[in-house]
Amino acid sequence: MNQDEQFEKSIRPALIDEYIGQTEVKENMKVFIEAAKIRHESLDHVLLYGPPGLGKTTMAYIIANELDVNIKTASGPSIEKPGDLAAVLSSLEPGDVLFIDEIHRMPRYIEEILYPAMEDFTLDIIIGSEGSTRNIKIDLPPFTLVGATTKAGDLTSPLRDRFGIVNKLQYYTEEELTQIVKRTSRVLDTQIDDEAARELAKRSRGTPRIANKLFRRVRDFALVENKDIIDIDVTKKALERLKIDKSGLDETDKELILAVIEKFSGGPVGIDSLATAIGEEVSTIEDMYEPYLIQEGFLKRTSRGRIATEKAYKYFEKERYTIWK
Repeated sequence: MNQDEQFEKSIRPALIDEYIGQTEVKENMKVFIEAAKIRHESLDHVLLYGPPGLGKTTMAYIIANELDVNIKTASGPSIEKPGDLAAVLSSLEPGDVLFIDEIHRMPRYIEEILYPAMEDFTLDIIIGSEGSTRNIKIDLPPFTLVGATTKAGDLTSPLRDRFGIVNKLQYYTEEELTQIVKRTSRVLDTQIDDEAARELAKRSRGTPRIANKLFRRVRDFALVENKDIIDIDVTKKALERLKIDKSGLDETDKELILAVIEKFSGGPVGIDSLATAIGEEVSTIEDMYEPYLIQEGFLKRTSRGRIATEKAYKYFEKERYTIWK
């Protein structure tokens, strides 16, 4: 576990009532969890999807805590062989939660082994080398699979259809992020005033993970300047040094938008060409940058490629010198 993961774990809310934001998802999950407990059954499998940093992992841990069961974790790319999946599934106790992050990256042949495990709680695998293979069927205890993905569209229909509960996590409001920043300050015993908390929230791209990351960096500036409380002055100074502007755009966001405007005449431009132009991976642009820029109206995604919007031209004070439809 790296430092960022340790930090996120230390500030992670444990119960659903401590979780700020995602009101509709929370209220529905309360009902589903309570109903499962009343029936003395495992909770239906849950799919959580949305951009990175919105709290999918946190929600998985909360589900386990609310059910009062253990949680086992894995990631899609780490499950490479049937034996990897078998090892995880066979370690589950009745009612446990199995959390698979980046479930869309799980190999298709592993998916097929997962289907009967999700539906009938059985594991049917073939072991051995060619010429001496045998089929093993293992009964599994009832469990709840919580899958998390940033790309729900990349899931196959058979896998997606096996989730009884599907929740999309939305970007957070400025008020919700302000509450999250204040909660983090209390957990870390670091004071922050209301104006500073709002400023951090405003520049956090609607994402708790970013809000908490910026809080850590602003806290560093306050500590070095011997400030007992994080105020608006040190907050603005820190964010300026970090090159996070008033809309939460960082240097890569700006480079991406300006590339569309200046290098590709406002678009449309294909994602591969755009990635090459700014020296980023296609997946990084699609997962980390595009969702927020599209949500905030800086970019449009069309069948022909990405287009810079009128808002983008005005924001960067650029003249439009081409007409697009």
